[in-house]
Amino acid sequence: MHPLLARRGHLALYLSLWLLVGGLLALLLAGQRDIASGFAALVALPLVTAYSFVCLSAWYVARGMPLAGSGALRVVATALTTAVLSSAMWLVIARAWIAILGRHFGVADAPGLFGGIIPLLFGFGVLLYLLSLAVSYLLAAFEASQEAQRRSLQGQVLAREAELRSLRAQIDPHFLFNSLHSISALTSADPPGARRMCILLGEFLRETLALGGEHRITLARELALIERFLAIERVRFGDRLRVEISAGDAGSCLVPPLLLQPLVENAVTHGIAHVLDGGIVRVTAERSGALLRIVAENPCDPDRPRRAGTGVGLANVRSRLRALHGMDAAVSAGQQDATWRVELTMPAVEGT
Repeated sequence: MHPLLARRGHLALYLSLWLLVGGLLALLLAGQRDIASGFAALVALPLVTAYSFVCLSAWYVARGMPLAGSGALRVVATALTTAVLSSAMWLVIARAWIAILGRHFGVADAPGLFGGIIPLLFGFGVLLYLLSLAVSYLLAAFEASQEAQRRSLQGQVLAREAELRSLRAQIDPHFLFNSLHSISALTSADPPGARRMCILLGEFLRETLALGGEHRITLARELALIERFLAIERVRFGDRLRVEISAGDAGSCLVPPLLLQPLVENAVTHGIAHVLDGGIVRVTAERSGALLRIVAENPCDPDRPRRAGTGVGLANVRSRLRALHGMDAAVSAGQQDATWRVELTMPAVEGT
């Protein structure tokens, strides 16, 4: 279906423009044949309205013969042929309409009147059809540009989603490696604790699997997963590991699943594990206007031995936020006295 016929508002605007063309034709008829202006309007306005629907066929011609895939000579020949045929069809309509008006208004020489305006109507009809065809080609080019842009954006989205899936896939083996290492350390020192840790780990993994292919989850749900994870680590560290989590009014904001898990894992592995008295792993979130800010803090021993690691955790968080929000997100990390602090800033997107 023609796009104008599918939308009443666009069709009304289209017909309004053609009525202006009808007024111009009425002036030309009145000036050429010394016809009364009222009668000229009765001739011109209905004829132009009828011709406006004939010119809708120009859209199908433009779609069937695109400029990019057709030779210039073929396009010009087709345009002239369709314009001449359409104008000839208009002349047939005009002859019938003038005959009807002649009988109604008692115009004796209606055939003579029609014969006198044939050149004007034919030339006007050819010009109008060619103009309609030019506009149709412009609309077709605009549609092609929009479609190319849509495909480009779709390709970017698919590439970003593939990158996010790849980055998320890195989390599971990294997390499991550290968890199994912790369980291995407990098997000889605290077998019941190792068993309890296995049970909690199974429950945590079941919850993470329930996320499936979810692109983003609420911050409140993410923090609940973090609490689950820290409950696993508390089996190993006992009272040395304390947790403070607060989200305020930011709990409904959306974040990538398991975004914070590498941060709290590092807080335990590289922070609490090296502090004799342990300490507090603190995660706070706040929403400030259009931004969401999340801060993760933990105590650390400034003199702790530096262990070589893969660096997957923090790098993964940076990469996921960059893929999701580009330059609108930022990650900063550093040590302040005896505290390690990581701050995430990203757009605050509300869940639906």
